[in-house]
Amino acid sequence: MNLFDMSLDKNPANYVSLSPLTFLKRAADVYPNKIACIHGEQKITWAETYQRCVKLASELSKQGIGKGDTVSAMLPNIPAMFELHFAVPMLGAVLHAINTRLDVASVAFQLDHAESKVVFIDSEFAETMEAALHEAQVSPFVIDVEDGTYSEDRPIGSAAYESLVASGDDAFEWSLPEDEWHSITLNYTSGTTGNPKGVVYHHRGAYLNAISNVITWDMGNHPVYLWTLPMFHCNGWCFPWSLAASVGTNVCLRSVLPKTIYKLIKSEKVDHFCGAPTVLTMLINTPDKYKAGIEHQVKVMTAGAAPPAAVIQNMEGMGFDVTHVYGLTETYGPCTVCAWHEEWDALPADERATLRARQGVRSAMLEDLMVADPETLEPMPKDGVSMGEVFMRGNNVMKGYLKNPTASDEAFKGGWFHSGDLAVWHEDGYIDIKDRSKDIIISGGENISTLEVESVLYRHPAVLEAAVVAKNDETWGEKPCAFVTLKEGEAATEKDIISYCRDNLAHYKAPKFVVFGGLPKTSTGKIQKFRLRDQANEI
Repeated sequence: MNLFDMSLDKNPANYVSLSPLTFLKRAADVYPNKIACIHGEQKITWAETYQRCVKLASELSKQGIGKGDTVSAMLPNIPAMFELHFAVPMLGAVLHAINTRLDVASVAFQLDHAESKVVFIDSEFAETMEAALHEAQVSPFVIDVEDGTYSEDRPIGSAAYESLVASGDDAFEWSLPEDEWHSITLNYTSGTTGNPKGVVYHHRGAYLNAISNVITWDMGNHPVYLWTLPMFHCNGWCFPWSLAASVGTNVCLRSVLPKTIYKLIKSEKVDHFCGAPTVLTMLINTPDKYKAGIEHQVKVMTAGAAPPAAVIQNMEGMGFDVTHVYGLTETYGPCTVCAWHEEWDALPADERATLRARQGVRSAMLEDLMVADPETLEPMPKDGVSMGEVFMRGNNVMKGYLKNPTASDEAFKGGWFHSGDLAVWHEDGYIDIKDRSKDIIISGGENISTLEVESVLYRHPAVLEAAVVAKNDETWGEKPCAFVTLKEGEAATEKDIISYCRDNLAHYKAPKFVVFGGLPKTSTGKIQKFRLRDQANEI
């Protein structure tokens, strides 16, 4: 027997399951009077937040909710959504945050697939939820969440959120999971074709990714965080738990409106917020009069579709400190970061922006990351040219897909998580995503990265948004077709756009067709390239 294993066993004094629930208890114990949530005129301390979560958990327990039960919520970024990230796991139950932009059929599918026992609903989404409940097979207990910042009250449930909190038992005894592998949340992929897959997170992964956020972003103690990122999206990239760990302040935001974002940054001294490239583009194109008056450092974390270097450069030019991260629903949100080096500060702005646009290296809590051949899993050379698939492994990779062992086995084949994203590996170890495997354009045997072409399009002064897809071609197999939304008041022709791309790209990479207009998007704001491909092939 190993000398160091003899009579040295786990016991309650030296081993506790990792769970983000411990962050909430510590925040309430150490900083009880610090403000946890700001929502309009409402301010809630960490002590109050803890008690509200305990009391809500006690009331859910009376409804028979316990270990492994699914509790669904279709809510905007309001205090209740934050509180549910703690109250539900206190019971060993699993929180299922529903995308508020989904249609009736999608919501009904998720309720049935998740076997929801309870649903929390905001009046703004009551019509959709009511229809979904009528269509679904499950019959959950429905709880209405009141929000004073929303003008229309449309209750459809059997109980009211604040009434439950008020009547709850503040002495209710909750416990950490016996096993940190126990499920904590359920999130669904976007599902551009077919039904979405249910991604299951565990307490250990949530704990570690929450801490990873704090370290990766250098959040320190008591950050003031603005909720521009939906909490339904990968559980807000685990930031509800990060804010508890760092004892920060959640500034809630019901709707993502650029003018409101600038107003709250100034009035609440917001120093951190997350946003997809589309949100950053909105902020960049907001009139200057709303931007004026920010006199403190604001850190921005961006991910989602790879942000064009021009977007990052424009944000940096406005004084924001941008950190680019990358991840998927299956990796609890961000799992890589474009970690910055001081020597890069001396580079010209456009070169800095190009470096920042890379997806980077593994974050603090990701065990390993590689770019490899998707079939053999042999690592690609770090030459910035050879393209392969991005693979990850570590504690912040999902447990698997709910009720879908075949998809789980495929995702974990070879002991790595298969992302489906194509990238190159640079000499310094930083990955640079070039496309989704299904989006790469192969023209005359040459691979064309749609992201590379889009990055150039975003630098055109008249372009607001852009997407590039493959258009079938009898001679070349495929040719690039660009879909472009112009900025308000700007003008450009197809010839202008193509010429600009030819001036800034190898000619074979330049789009051969340009279509002007709005871009179709999923409920999470991702551009629906499958629809654009269909449209391109009708031209």
